[in-house]
Amino acid sequence: MKWNSLKALTATAVIMPGLAFAGPDLGAAEQQATNWSAIIMFLIFVGATLFITKWAAKQTTNTKDFYTAGGGISGFQNGLAIAGDYMSAASFLGISAMVFLSGFDGLLYSLGFMVGWPIVLFLIAERLRNLGKYNLSDVVSFRLSEKPVRTLAALSSLVVVAFYLIAQMVGAGQLIKLLFGLNYNVAVVIVGILMMAYVMFGGMLATTWVQIIKAVMLLSGATFMAFMVMKGVGFSFTNMFEQAIQVFSKVHDVSLADAANIMGPGSLASNPIDAISLGLALMFGTAGLPHILMRFFTVKDAKEARKSVVVATGFIGYFYLLTFIIGFGAILFVSNNPQFLDVAKMAITGKLELVGGNNMAAVHLADAVGGDLFMGFISAVAFATILAVVAGLTLSGASAISHDLYANVFKKGKTTPESELRMSKIATLGLAIFAMILGILFEKQNVAFMVGLAFSVAACANFPVLVLSMYWKGLTTRGAVIGGVVGLVTAVTLIVLSKAVWVDTLGISDKPINPFNGPAIFAMPLSFICCWLFSITDNSAQAQAERKAFDAQFVRSQTGMGISGASDH
Repeated sequence: MKWNSLKALTATAVIMPGLAFAGPDLGAAEQQATNWSAIIMFLIFVGATLFITKWAAKQTTNTKDFYTAGGGISGFQNGLAIAGDYMSAASFLGISAMVFLSGFDGLLYSLGFMVGWPIVLFLIAERLRNLGKYNLSDVVSFRLSEKPVRTLAALSSLVVVAFYLIAQMVGAGQLIKLLFGLNYNVAVVIVGILMMAYVMFGGMLATTWVQIIKAVMLLSGATFMAFMVMKGVGFSFTNMFEQAIQVFSKVHDVSLADAANIMGPGSLASNPIDAISLGLALMFGTAGLPHILMRFFTVKDAKEARKSVVVATGFIGYFYLLTFIIGFGAILFVSNNPQFLDVAKMAITGKLELVGGNNMAAVHLADAVGGDLFMGFISAVAFATILAVVAGLTLSGASAISHDLYANVFKKGKTTPESELRMSKIATLGLAIFAMILGILFEKQNVAFMVGLAFSVAACANFPVLVLSMYWKGLTTRGAVIGGVVGLVTAVTLIVLSKAVWVDTLGISDKPINPFNGPAIFAMPLSFICCWLFSITDNSAQAQAERKAFDAQFVRSQTGMGISGASDH
């Protein structure tokens, strides 16, 4: 078994940002014997969260409660909920699996996810909270023409949500199929029904508390795993890295010099264009994710919005450090333990293969350091992680349909809070059914590119329009719409024509039309250029009025003055 073959495995494992369950075919996860400790803990979590949903339903009486929990969440609570929303199972299982397979390369993703948060803190959070009411569409349409801009923002948000939802639903189905012994389709339907219950009845309040509980559980479990790994190496990073190199050399039958390559950048950083594109998507995509931006409207003012970003950044940074330790711990305690190896599959592939796929490295490590009971806890946490993320995604999708398209585009603002709330619940029901169908249809597809598409669309369509609407006086409706559409269409087209989709998923040909994996390096600058070009060449009376309205918007974004009457700009 050669090091090159393992590098090839790593290169194809997760090629897009988001790391949603790395691997060429998630359908390969085999249904295992029922893990009762995992099921008991899973039922305890579900029971607790459904109780919270019942409580939240009594507090959720209008659209403000439904979308933003009435603006009554504290900065610390919101920061923890943002961390819960952002620390998906893709990150927990995916990054640790990347480190397990290739060492240092996994850290590139951890850093990529982290560096997006200073941009959110310094450029987005405060102004977003002062200008908006429920979501990012409120901000970009503040001084621009509502109908076209809201339509664009809603559609690009729904594309992000759809691909994120597919990835999470397929991930949930495979995890439950593997660990609980349930049929895949049954697992997907269970996730769909639970997320529908959280959002329809409890709205943002229930979703927030589900995310907070899940964040505490995930951070606690990951901390214990990292502690046990460090205890095993005498709390010395030097020892951990040296032992990991030795184990890697033995397991993969390579020289120590070759094994030492896990401490340096590998195949993921070999192509500079893909590396830069990945960095752009992770950095700026974070600042355009609708379900993350929506959380800033759940706090009472801009100060609490800033505080929530600082808290979230701290927890997320700590979590990604833990996933790095967990990945190296898996090399030490999992890769050389026959209990966790899929010997039959290794005989066929000639590569290291874990039971249930290499994405299960963190779950197997939980078993290695804490036994069956702790593995059950980590399995339940991974499932809870997916539920929390799916609930947040569904809520942002429902707001795009009911608040943007229904209330402001089709009804032109002439609607009652009751009818908008009713439409929100219908939209939630529709999104849940849509997500279940897609989860079942895409069972055997590689879902990594879908999360990548979500980040790329957010970076290429949402971020340029959002940041220019807040910072550039010259932006007009024509520029925003054309720039946003160009970013959206270019990003989606480039991803479809890339190897991840054209070859690996659709199997149309052996060679991709687009040789690069990430579209952000091309689509994001193009979006900015189109926003600029079509704005400066727009001299219509409407464009002149929109430029004059910037000063009032600037004052509001800095001070929050007039925020009580947020809907009516």
